[in-house]
Amino acid sequence: MVAASFDQDLVLIETAAREAGRIALGFFRQDPKVWFKEGNSPVSEADLAVDSYLKETLLGARPDYGWLSEETDPTLAAIAAAASPRRFFVVDPIDGTRSYIRGEDTWCVSIAVVEAGRPVAGVIDAPAKGEAFSAVAGGTARLNGAELTVSIAGGGGRLSVSMPDPMRRRLGPAALAGLTLERNAPSLAYRLALVAAGRLDGTLIRPEANDWDIAAGDLILERAGGALVDLAGEMRLYKLAGRRHGLLVAAARHALPAMVELATAAAAPETAPPAPRG
Repeated sequence: MVAASFDQDLVLIETAAREAGRIALGFFRQDPKVWFKEGNSPVSEADLAVDSYLKETLLGARPDYGWLSEETDPTLAAIAAAASPRRFFVVDPIDGTRSYIRGEDTWCVSIAVVEAGRPVAGVIDAPAKGEAFSAVAGGTARLNGAELTVSIAGGGGRLSVSMPDPMRRRLGPAALAGLTLERNAPSLAYRLALVAAGRLDGTLIRPEANDWDIAAGDLILERAGGALVDLAGEMRLYKLAGRRHGLLVAAARHALPAMVELATAAAAPETAPPAPRG
């Protein structure tokens, strides 16, 4: 079988994400059924419907590819990983399920194709916002077809950043004084897209992010001129069995050193106050 090009894979996942978004919109603000998985993580009937559609559609078009989804049984994922396919899909049917359930518009369908540990095609489709972000290895990042780039250095201006509230509280006012803090979107994939689009200079990502949360956004951000790295500056690698990542930083290149410094401060152990003399 002749391997599909990265561009062909991108067209496939863009088309599938668009239809997946339409399916999700059919349940949106319609009080969908909701269950809770391990760790009190919600899953709605929309998540399951979208996941089922994407698995059937994508594997129907690429039967030799592997499959990793947020809704995949971990045992089945481990069994599938043993086959070691050359490429595999990494899917979050609805990233930002809590936001989706609340009727907010900051949720998305996130799909990546991975080869040799790195995403080679990616799409983040936010149908409630009418925004579709995409990228292919070696190509440009795009938003609704128009080329996308990260922010540029602003001549000493304040960095526009977002981060989870626990990290913001841990850093404290002094560390945050030179920043403009923006609302932290519940969808991690969409937050990466915001950095790629230059709407944020950077964002901090708490430990425990899964491959399906970040794979598509990683590529889109890279092709837009930014980077998603750990505290050592290393890029992420992805595998079919899935993995959870440590503390991460996503930023435009000009903001990356400052964002890594912030993340390092947030990760530092708190110093206990001196014991009272007695």
